[in-house]
Amino acid sequence: MLDHLTKRWALTSLPGKSIKFAFLKFELTTNSGAAFGLGATWAGIFLGLFATLASATVFYFAPKIVNKFWAIVLALVLGGALGNLTDRVFNAPGFLQGSVTDWIVLPHWPNFNIADTSIVCAAILAFVLTLKNIAPIEGNKNA
Repeated sequence: MLDHLTKRWALTSLPGKSIKFAFLKFELTTNSGAAFGLGATWAGIFLGLFATLASATVFYFAPKIVNKFWAIVLALVLGGALGNLTDRVFNAPGFLQGSVTDWIVLPHWPNFNIADTSIVCAAILAFVLTLKNIAPIEGNKNA
């Protein structure tokens, strides 16, 4: 929801201009590639299908999760995947070929959005949980 609201704000408030803070800038861009503007040569259909598969995987494993932090990981992945999938489905040029709306700019870093941030936070949290040997599913010591 936050991703959708911030993208709508960016689409209505940022076309043709940017808002600058100390090292942070808000500037509207579109991305036909993967997260953070990478892989622009990849087909939008592949990325859309990947997001759909990631979402289905989350729905499959969600009822089996016994640790609240792993539940947060799944929620962050699902939110990020669905946020960018929504753009791919509904944005121009067409179904599963749409560009993702990016609007956050940091120096020496690709442009991104809240959905990308959500997925990265999920990956970091999953890494930490794995290092601490905290299993997502009861009886599974190999997270």
